[in-house]
Amino acid sequence: MNLNITNDFINGFWSMYVIVITLVSVVGCGVFLFMQERANFTAGQTTGHIWDETLAEYNNPLPNWWRWLFYITVVFGLVYFVLFPGLGSFGGKLGWTMRGQYDQEMDAAKAKYDPLFNEFLKKDIMTVAADPKAKEIGQRLFLTYCAQCHGSDAKGGKGFPNLTDNDWLWGGTPERIQETIMKGRDAVMTPKGVKPDMDGQQIKDVVAYVRSLSGLDSKSGGSVEHGKELFPQACAACHGPEAKGNPEAGYPNLTDKVWLYGSQEADQIETVTKGRVNRMPAWGDFLGEAKVHLLAAYVWGLGGGVKPAEPAPVAAPVAAQ
Repeated sequence: MNLNITNDFINGFWSMYVIVITLVSVVGCGVFLFMQERANFTAGQTTGHIWDETLAEYNNPLPNWWRWLFYITVVFGLVYFVLFPGLGSFGGKLGWTMRGQYDQEMDAAKAKYDPLFNEFLKKDIMTVAADPKAKEIGQRLFLTYCAQCHGSDAKGGKGFPNLTDNDWLWGGTPERIQETIMKGRDAVMTPKGVKPDMDGQQIKDVVAYVRSLSGLDSKSGGSVEHGKELFPQACAACHGPEAKGNPEAGYPNLTDKVWLYGSQEADQIETVTKGRVNRMPAWGDFLGEAKVHLLAAYVWGLGGGVKPAEPAPVAAPVAAQ
C-alpha cells in the first residue's frame, strides 16, 4: 500500500493538467478579444434584448480603452505565471514562495522585537506585571492569541475559565500560570452515567449535595443526604473528601461557587452523567519563552493572580555550649 499521499495527488500528470487549463483560459481570453475585434458590427443594430419596452441592447464593439485593458491583463497574467508560482508545480523564475515570504517577515520581526521581549524576560513576572509598557504589550498578545477562548475582557465563557477571578484550576501563582501557557493543559471529567457507576437518581443526589456546598438548592428531586453518602466513593478521589479540589492535577474546587460549565442544575447533571473533556493548547513552541513570560505577567496582573509562597525562614545556627 502506497502511503505517500502527496505523491499520489501531486504528480506530473496533475501538474500538467493545471498548466494546460490555466494557459488555455488566459490565452483564450486574448483569442476571444482578437475575434471580437475582427467581427462585423452594424451601426444601430440591436441584439434583440429589450427591457421596459424601450431599453435596448445594441451590438456595438468594445471601446478601445476597454479592449486594450483586457489585452494588458492577459499579458500581465502570462508574465506573472513566468515569474511566480501558479502553473502546476512550476515554481516561477523568481523562486518566490509563501513560506519563504513568511520566514523573511518573521526573521525581520524577531530582529526588531526580540531584544524588547528578552529585556522583560530578565525580570520576574510580578515585576513585569507592574510595568505599564509590559502590560500594554501583554494585552496585545492576549487579544491576538487568547481572546478567542477567554474573551477580550478575559472573563471567559462556558467551558473557558475566567482569568480575572481568584479561582484557578491549575494554580494561580506566576510560575503555574506561565507553566500552563507554556505547556498547555489537558483535563478530563470521567462520565459517571455509565453502568455500573451511578444511575440517574444517584447522579441527581450527588449533584444536589455538590450544589448545597455552594448554597444552591436542588429542584431535580435529588437528595442532599444521600448525595453526601455517595460523594466519598464517587467523587472524592479527584475532588478530595472536602470537595475542595486539587490544583496540582486540575481538579476543580466544588465549594467556591465557580462553575466552568454553568451553575444550572441541568448543566451539572450533564457534566456528571456524560463527563467533560477540555484542553488548553500549549503556546511555548509557537510564541517562545519571552512572549509567554509577558502573557503570564499580564494574566497574573488581571486581578486574580496568587502571590508565590514566601520561603520558610532559615533557622539561625545554635551556638555550641
